[in-house]
Amino acid sequence: MSTPSAQQVADFRLLHTDIVDAVSGAIQGKRAVVELAVTCLFAGGHVLLEDVPGTGKTTLARSIAAALGGSSRRIQFTPDLLPADITGTAVFEPGSGEISFRPGPVFTNVLLADEINRAAAKTQSALLEVMAERTVTVDGVGHLVPDPFVVIATQNPVDLDGTYRLPEAQLDRFLMRITLGYPDPEHEIEVLRPGSGAGVVEAVTEVTDPDRVAAVAASLRGIHVADPLLGYVRAIGAATRSDDRLRLGASTRALRGLISACQAFAASQGRHYVVPSDVQRLAEPVLAHRLIPTRDALLAGEDPAAIVADLVAGVEAPRPVPA
Repeated sequence: MSTPSAQQVADFRLLHTDIVDAVSGAIQGKRAVVELAVTCLFAGGHVLLEDVPGTGKTTLARSIAAALGGSSRRIQFTPDLLPADITGTAVFEPGSGEISFRPGPVFTNVLLADEINRAAAKTQSALLEVMAERTVTVDGVGHLVPDPFVVIATQNPVDLDGTYRLPEAQLDRFLMRITLGYPDPEHEIEVLRPGSGAGVVEAVTEVTDPDRVAAVAASLRGIHVADPLLGYVRAIGAATRSDDRLRLGASTRALRGLISACQAFAASQGRHYVVPSDVQRLAEPVLAHRLIPTRDALLAGEDPAAIVADLVAGVEAPRPVPA
């Protein structure tokens, strides 16, 4: 694939900024988080927003959907939700005597999966195929979802009552896991102020449309990644697989996702090439949720995000070649 022109990169940077500006009106004081989420979407990935209730996860997801335009659907995950409630089902039509497929809410551009870990594992797994293949198979027949298709899921920490741990296979389908956290004092006061626009999704401006998003995302795959950068990412992955604190390291899919995220991030910074700092910036949100610490590491209080930071610091980054 050819490298995007300087004008294409400049246009994407402007579009990326416009979307972030629109969403930041509803999610105040979290611009860096919004930038990560938008970068993830243009990298062709799905986003998992994890935090305690009331920090703005659903507002962020709905705001991004509003800014991107196109169709969006929301599913409130509950323990009694069934797989067919998500993907759709085959129904008998009495008039014609035929069986037809009735699409579920996944047939949309942006799917908001709210509190995804409140549903049982079999329901969570209903999203596996469509997240990876953009296809729903019912009775042996495949049905394509619209392009682009993005899942923005929210989940509460797994130690809260009434939640289920997401299976490792499903976690691996999310390109990034992002934590919002509480706002700083200045922005929290602004959020509390009567009449503030914080949390008002209806005020978010529609910035683009699905066709443009799909076209731009496809062009970003041509952002240049030099061989030393590929070796750098591979070395980081190998470090996660050999570390004694981890019983499951980064998969090849995870490393490919990291490259895609770096390409989108580089373009959002106005560059047509990836640099080591892009990898260092994105390694934690892309890799940490896919790693499984050993029991000893958990007992010692080791955190996957801290382990990723430690491993990245220990892998030598490639140096620029002198002109």
